[in-house]
Amino acid sequence: MPTASSSMADLLAPMPARDAPGPAPVRFRGGGFGPRVSGPAALAAFVLAIAGWQALVSFGIVSPVFLPSPVEVATALVELARTGRLWDDLSISLYRIGIGWTLGTLCGVAAGTAMALFSLARSVGVPLVSALFPIPKIALLPLLILWLGIGETSKVATIALGVFFPTAIAAYTGIDNVPRSLIRMAQSFDVPFASIVRTIALPGALPSVLAGMRISASIALLLVVSAEMIGAERGIGAFVLSAGNLMQTDQLMAGVTVLSCLGLAVGTTLSRLEKALLGWR
Repeated sequence: MPTASSSMADLLAPMPARDAPGPAPVRFRGGGFGPRVSGPAALAAFVLAIAGWQALVSFGIVSPVFLPSPVEVATALVELARTGRLWDDLSISLYRIGIGWTLGTLCGVAAGTAMALFSLARSVGVPLVSALFPIPKIALLPLLILWLGIGETSKVATIALGVFFPTAIAAYTGIDNVPRSLIRMAQSFDVPFASIVRTIALPGALPSVLAGMRISASIALLLVVSAEMIGAERGIGAFVLSAGNLMQTDQLMAGVTVLSCLGLAVGTTLSRLEKALLGWR
């Protein structure tokens, strides 16, 4: 039978130790910004936009004279493709864009790289680019026509000028923003100047250059349409202007749709190029 002293000893005895719970797992919070493109969401937005457009015309909210329905635009597109006029005008515009954008991009990257690396080029180039960049390049088309003639050269030169300046600024800014610690470390190991530019400066500036290329591609598309409206008989811009003058709004919207699809194709191509070249990020 337990005594009072034994009961008191039991009360004062230490409680048996319980297993302490382990530390809770910490959620990983360093994934960075990782937005994803949702294909179904993009398709749904596109379908809703087309359906809203069709509803505006079908219910008489907007006159089809001023805004033809998507069905009428699609019919005009099919007819233009069947007759071959769409492909003729599109090929001419793509030819002008291809040459002008390529020349402007190559010269812009070279000029931006020189401004970022050499003191003389920076002293001369930065003020000139800053002064000439705000000038609307389409305003120079009449002057370029006087200098170069009304043929393809003046239109290509207009596109190249429009592409050159944003590309030069993007290349200059991208190289100038490369971390100086990487460059100093390479210099401390006596790495040659050309190797530093090739392995550190240019790869570090590539995101900025590709962003500039995306902007310049849109500028090239805008300029080719404007140039063709002013001084050309063929091309998507000339086709859109002609359809507007004749109040053929279905064909006008068909030309605008082609331009929109062309811009989407350029953007998609550049996005894939960024994924391929910037996978190291």
